[in-house]
Amino acid sequence: MGPTGEDTSRSVVSQLAESVKAISELPECRNAFRKMYGNFVRRVKLLSPLFEELRDGNIPLGEGEVVALESLGEALNSAKQLIKSVNQGSKLYQALQRDEIIDKFHQMTVKIEAALSKIPYEKFDTSEEVCEQIELVHAQFKRAKEKKDCLDSQLEMDLAVAVRGTDLDPAVIKRLSEKLYLRTINDLKQESLAFHEWVIASDGDLGDHFEKMQSLLKKLKDLVLMENPEADNSECDKSTVKHRSPVIPDDFRCPISLELMKDPVIVSTGQTYERSCIQKWLDAGHKTCPKTQQTLLHTAITPNYVLKSLIALWCESNGVELPKKQGNGKNRKAGSSISDCDRASIASLLEKLAKGNSEEQRAAAGELRLLAKRNADNRVCIAEAGAIPLLVELLSSADSRTQEHAVTALLNLSINESNKGGIVNAGAIPDIVDVLKNGSMEARENAAATLFSLSVVDENKVAIGAAGAIPALIKLLCEGTPRGKKDAATAIFNLSIYQGNKARAVRAGIVAPLMRLLKDAGSGMMDEALAILAILASHQEGKAAIAQAEPIPVLVEVIRTGFPRNRENAAAVLWSLCTGDLQQLKLARELGAEEAMKELSENGTERAKRKAVSVLELLQRVDDDFIPQQC
Repeated sequence: MGPTGEDTSRSVVSQLAESVKAISELPECRNAFRKMYGNFVRRVKLLSPLFEELRDGNIPLGEGEVVALESLGEALNSAKQLIKSVNQGSKLYQALQRDEIIDKFHQMTVKIEAALSKIPYEKFDTSEEVCEQIELVHAQFKRAKEKKDCLDSQLEMDLAVAVRGTDLDPAVIKRLSEKLYLRTINDLKQESLAFHEWVIASDGDLGDHFEKMQSLLKKLKDLVLMENPEADNSECDKSTVKHRSPVIPDDFRCPISLELMKDPVIVSTGQTYERSCIQKWLDAGHKTCPKTQQTLLHTAITPNYVLKSLIALWCESNGVELPKKQGNGKNRKAGSSISDCDRASIASLLEKLAKGNSEEQRAAAGELRLLAKRNADNRVCIAEAGAIPLLVELLSSADSRTQEHAVTALLNLSINESNKGGIVNAGAIPDIVDVLKNGSMEARENAAATLFSLSVVDENKVAIGAAGAIPALIKLLCEGTPRGKKDAATAIFNLSIYQGNKARAVRAGIVAPLMRLLKDAGSGMMDEALAILAILASHQEGKAAIAQAEPIPVLVEVIRTGFPRNRENAAAVLWSLCTGDLQQLKLARELGAEEAMKELSENGTERAKRKAVSVLELLQRVDDDFIPQQC
């Protein structure tokens, strides 16, 4: 072997040594795959002496041996990426994806064993001890190849029981908490953040994991808080939060300042900004949307209450101080200056709610609305004082303003997770749906936002859908203000995560208004329309209804020219429509979908690339001469 060959040999061996070192130094795995992760890392570590001896001894290698080592290097690099990914992200999602991950571990083992089989390590001029060790490692990989690893049987059973049941034996949740390393409030806060990031990254393509993960996370949190009620306020936890601030989700940042929004507002294009930032932009004489560059139809801005509620909930869940809105206080009513919980004042307001005349009830409900909006302590105090049942009673008030105050107060109270149950248990859902159907426009919009907030809890999705909310939300989607349409769309999207509500939405006629919003460039609702269509297209009735609306032309156009997330959702809808339907496939190809999908497969988001490749595979199978006889 000449000098170039020697250089290649040294390089390959050096890279192998570095790969083994990198895998050996990966942090300990603290999730359901701890055992198989540990077994794999341990086996790889045992390869280290071979590569170190080859490198340090400048042992000559033949061309075939170098090729074999390169093959092993590729296998180890792939393995490093896999095990790094297994040790990151949501532990619950990893556990629910266990079959897929176990398959990947097995494929990785097969690949490494095949590479080891090609390396004549017994012929290398290495010590007898090293040869024996490598033979041992190879034998271990051979055994592992013959039989897939699996989670321990108790963990498998506990996961199966937990995702199916509602009234669980606490011992099951306790074992899951231990096995998944979700043992403290801080563990759960990190898991909550990973869960949120997974939802954002999935962008509607959540499958059935969303409800399972949300339910399990709540049960685990209840267990930890029950075992240690003071955990949430411990000095250790505060210190951790202080020094390890969570990453702010992109959707909660103002596109102008890139800071966490404290007073998000919507402009006519449907984009949301921090109020002070967009106001400065408008005051400077600009007539366009900073993010999309579209011309603003008008310069009015409307509060985004749903997003504001989500930001507050995220702040509370992650130990982040709630953003404080800077204001001059000129709109503040008497009594609303309570910053710390004033129980006497709240008790007085509840007395007026219960026994006052109509004017006193209206004023008290308005005051509670403002107090519940101000901070988390007030929301807890108001609920503990017994306000929720009284506010629910006022939802049926004949006075429209009182009704508005009541439903908005419940919206603000629902930001606190524990209050959601109290609101539902007070029988609020049917009354909120009635406000959504018959109230003033402001009351209807805030009713929609309240239903969205309550629907974060899985079982509430079912109850809200069964109470008839979806037709009323669709009506608001058609005739509401820009803010009202946003609230309605957000609620419909969240409710449609539950499979039964997809059918309800389709039967209530959701597809036609979504298609109108999708085709109307000035609606500012294209993002929401596509996100809902993408989730409905996964349901057979939804797919059929969307297909009847002749969506292919506009979907192909969005894929060609839209923003990244819209292109992604359009591709997801197109894939659903074209799967098993040659008529739609032919039409898509005639409209230039193939070219658009090729470009998307190269430049889209990761999910968009996957969908684009799937559609391209379908398009390539179409027989030009075949015209389907049935649709």
